[in-house]
Amino acid sequence: MTPSDRPRRSALYLPASNAKAIAKARTLPADIVILDLEDAVAPEMKTEARGAAIAAVREGCFGDREVAIRANGLDTPWGADDLAAIAGSRVDAVLVPKVSAAADVAQYHAALAAAPAALQLWTMIETCGSIAQLDAIAAMSATTRLSLWIMGTNDLAKEMGARLTPERTPFLPLLSLAVCAARAHGLAILDGVCNEFRDIASFRAEAEQGLLYGFDGKSLIHPDQIAPCNDVFSPSEEELHRAAAVISAFALPENAGKGAIRVEGKMAELLHLDQARRLIALAERITV
Repeated sequence: MTPSDRPRRSALYLPASNAKAIAKARTLPADIVILDLEDAVAPEMKTEARGAAIAAVREGCFGDREVAIRANGLDTPWGADDLAAIAGSRVDAVLVPKVSAAADVAQYHAALAAAPAALQLWTMIETCGSIAQLDAIAAMSATTRLSLWIMGTNDLAKEMGARLTPERTPFLPLLSLAVCAARAHGLAILDGVCNEFRDIASFRAEAEQGLLYGFDGKSLIHPDQIAPCNDVFSPSEEELHRAAAVISAFALPENAGKGAIRVEGKMAELLHLDQARRLIALAERITV
């Protein structure tokens, strides 16, 4: 599968310094494993964690999971060395923090010049400055490795001075704007983490909110969040039935050339046919 073909329902963060957690991640049903060198690692452990992340990637055994390493920013003492090490690894993607402008993407892209062409650049959207620059940042996907965004709602809350409530009311316009900008430029986009890792009902409600807003999946902080996340971001039986019906109806000879038809009592247009095909394709990839 190409990167764009992969299901990206669940992306689990793990401290790269935690060998047991990394070993366990190889058995978990997360679509993406993110080995974290940034927030989850203390300053005195950064160098050791970097080595552990690279070793884990080289050891492999992650199966079909996509593996990313979250680097420290280039404005930190560890960022340049992180990117140099990651560029020489076989990881699928490097995730970089606190991107606020198109120039930041260009800087990270340049720092990865020696990396294989297949290495993707993913960026966190977690600063107030990034919100006014969403379209310009997303447009960099045309000329750089940029292929995916992850929302950093905790950092946004800190910068904004906003409260991160279960409803996420202060962030709803920002989530919508980010999804629109990502889609306009062909980027995948994942929702931010839910801090309530012991309250699965609250987590599920937040995941369903992310699905409503159009996210491909959600970033996670605990293995217990994987199963409900995968469930929320997988097509339901009802959705698949409707999609199959739309595809079958448009394939009928009497509907050839029509832009809108009636399917099971509801109107279906060509845009719904495109959506149905994508939904069926996603379901097929999930079961591979």
